[in-house]
Amino acid sequence: MPEFKYQLIEIKASQEDNGKRLDLFLAQNNELPSRSYAQKLIDNKLVQVNGFVVQKSYHLKPGDIVIAHIPPVEEVEVEPENLQLKIIYEDNDFAIVSKPAGMVTHPAVGNWKGTLVNALLFHLKSLSGIGGVLRPGIIHRLDKDTSGLAIVAKNDWSHQKLSQMFANREIKKTYLALVQGVFDFKEGKIDAPIGRHRSNRQKMAVIEGGKEAVTNFKEVEKFYKYSLVEAYPQTGRTHQIRVHFAYINHPIAGDELYGSAQELKGLKRQFLHAFRLEFDNPRTGDTLIFEDPLPQCLSEVLEKLRLK
Repeated sequence: MPEFKYQLIEIKASQEDNGKRLDLFLAQNNELPSRSYAQKLIDNKLVQVNGFVVQKSYHLKPGDIVIAHIPPVEEVEVEPENLQLKIIYEDNDFAIVSKPAGMVTHPAVGNWKGTLVNALLFHLKSLSGIGGVLRPGIIHRLDKDTSGLAIVAKNDWSHQKLSQMFANREIKKTYLALVQGVFDFKEGKIDAPIGRHRSNRQKMAVIEGGKEAVTNFKEVEKFYKYSLVEAYPQTGRTHQIRVHFAYINHPIAGDELYGSAQELKGLKRQFLHAFRLEFDNPRTGDTLIFEDPLPQCLSEVLEKLRLK
């Protein structure tokens, strides 16, 4: 192992650490960012206990010597790109943009270009730095195949204010979704905790012990075998609306991850669109309402359904 390229952390287990899992022990060291990062080091055989590579479930004994080899941080520079982006509103503090379906919100492994962040860096003169080099200005994210409105912070003050407003549920979000099946009622509430799927790590699921997740919804229009609904998420869990409607057996039309094999002719993406944002301007207190009409491809799907 080329140790000169790695930072070495050496820790001796104390009496208080007796029986503690190795990954938890490492995560509690201030030089490691998280337990998942510790697990990654262990899985990559970059952690030794008393000179031997062990599993992350290893239980420590007093006196054990733990050595972790920390890989060097790779410097990443995100490039501005002249990508098509609809800017709905902009002032000195924040902007409201319309993210198209198929665009990832921020760069990550496998998606360093073509993201919303790349577009923002080109179109906006300033972005908050709180999110770091990979997520400048990003306060909340939309799934890759979800289109619609997103708030972007242009300075650190607005980033903190808007993030707190999200946490306090002071920003009202409305999504338009076409779901499979029809309802016997006009309005509903889905209150079911969400966490990582136990067997498929690419998915989220309603699970016991998951994080609180609440979605209110209202039927807007009824079709043959489908319903158009407005969804009002009260919390912001990953894939929340998609998971919740799948949970009540009304998956989002076109959702390949959570939906069924049932297909709707002409629909090439999941029918989920962030349609409206309503919140008070953090600087002035004025109430702001922004709306983004359905993309043409989704409107055409509805027109075909109305003919049936």
